[in-house]
Amino acid sequence: MASAAMAASSRAFFRPHRLLLLPDPRRRRHLSASAVASANAAATTVRRRVVDVLRERGLVEATTSEALGSSSAASGEQQQLKVYCGFDPTAESLHLGNLLGLVALSWFRRCGHTAVALVGGATGRVGDPSGKSAERPELDLAAVVANSDAIKSLIAQILSRAPEPSHHAQSGKSAILEKHEDALAKSGQGLSEESGNVGESMGSFVILDNYDWWKDITLLDFLKEVGKFARVGTMIAKESVKKRLNSEDGMSYTEFTYQLLQGYDFLYMFKNMGVNVQIGGSDQWGNITAGTDLIRKILQVEGAHGLTFPLLLKSDGTKFGKTEDGAIWLSSKMLSPYKFYQYFFSVPDVDVVRFMRILTFLSLDEIHELEESMKKPGYVPNTVQRRLAEEVTLFVHGQEGLEEALKATEALRPGAQTQLDSQTIEGIADDVPSCSLPYDQVLKSPLVDLAASTGLLASKSAVRRLIKQGGLYLNNKKIDSEDKLVEEGDIVDGKVLLLSAGKKNKMVVRIS
Repeated sequence: MASAAMAASSRAFFRPHRLLLLPDPRRRRHLSASAVASANAAATTVRRRVVDVLRERGLVEATTSEALGSSSAASGEQQQLKVYCGFDPTAESLHLGNLLGLVALSWFRRCGHTAVALVGGATGRVGDPSGKSAERPELDLAAVVANSDAIKSLIAQILSRAPEPSHHAQSGKSAILEKHEDALAKSGQGLSEESGNVGESMGSFVILDNYDWWKDITLLDFLKEVGKFARVGTMIAKESVKKRLNSEDGMSYTEFTYQLLQGYDFLYMFKNMGVNVQIGGSDQWGNITAGTDLIRKILQVEGAHGLTFPLLLKSDGTKFGKTEDGAIWLSSKMLSPYKFYQYFFSVPDVDVVRFMRILTFLSLDEIHELEESMKKPGYVPNTVQRRLAEEVTLFVHGQEGLEEALKATEALRPGAQTQLDSQTIEGIADDVPSCSLPYDQVLKSPLVDLAASTGLLASKSAVRRLIKQGGLYLNNKKIDSEDKLVEEGDIVDGKVLLLSAGKKNKMVVRIS
């Protein structure tokens, strides 16, 4: 019985599938001629507008071909591109490092091109070794599925907020394609069939999951139809592979094959959906070129391009988006809009203008004016940071999230005249230290004792010193007396207190 079951399982795993869709070698010459015509039509036209925009804003690290940003063709018209960026579901939210990919996709949309966000429901089960010093922790199937669903929803929300250029009348269409067949049904609508001058309308976006095609591909078919075109020497020469091979832990075969998996994604979408540009961070260069190589070798056509943007780094070379508390998440479920806003509000002057260029959609002229304002007498510190925080928070969290962040920021500013309510205080409780105390332990309690016992300050003497310096606040009101007792009216809505030591250190006290 066991042998029979094993044999049946083996036959099921290695059964022929219908979605590989690579050309039969006997038909390759015919297919190539058709593909070349379409690819060459795209390759000879200009993408100057979008690539030049990205380059001016510091969003281009490298491209696989100068044709991607060449001069206008004789017709003066620009061919529409279909460009994709991949996002593996390693967590239930994207983080700040992924934001550059969403910004770049949005610029392609703003220039009239089609953006494709590819969620790695299949590749996420393997894990991309690029930029990693050790193998990623393995996720169970349920976590991958849950993460994929959450990320699809998040991407749809963020991409739908990309601001339109002022001359655009309406937004392009968007879709989350849960079923791969939906994309295949549209694959006949090739790039060369799209007419009109690119940039006259906002491009659409599509969200795909690569598990939709990988789930029916067997190992033997993949090795036969893709693996034989991959040269081991070339794969080893990739920078991401060399670093790992020279490390103490080395690299597993599973991780080593990742570049072929990502390369096949590009091949599959190029052939079946007309996607002809892949973008990613500079650490994705090896994976992107693996895709362009497969397309050239297997389909025997040109026309597939790659573009990388720089990693999101601060001026000192460290990663922007990493804090002592962990990653800066894009989902409000994992990081509140208030704390997200505060992170950008705290950007150093030396970085703020560059981040304005790469993370917002403000015109370069407006960014230049903001930069010049920083040099003028009377400039109010953090004015440009405030604008950066507003623009990025609006893109990631929408108008409602921005209003929530602004309300909390203003209400929680020591000395602010805004009337506090318990909902506003509770809104930041996950982002600052908090504690719970019984009502009778708080009422009529000396504030000096409360500030020390809750951990806002280390000792009662430290509290008294801060009061003398004018730095202790209760519900944003400055405390002038060491004898202050907590009164019934101080407990906001009968539920909470907000203690502040200076501008940044806060403690939410919940009353139970």
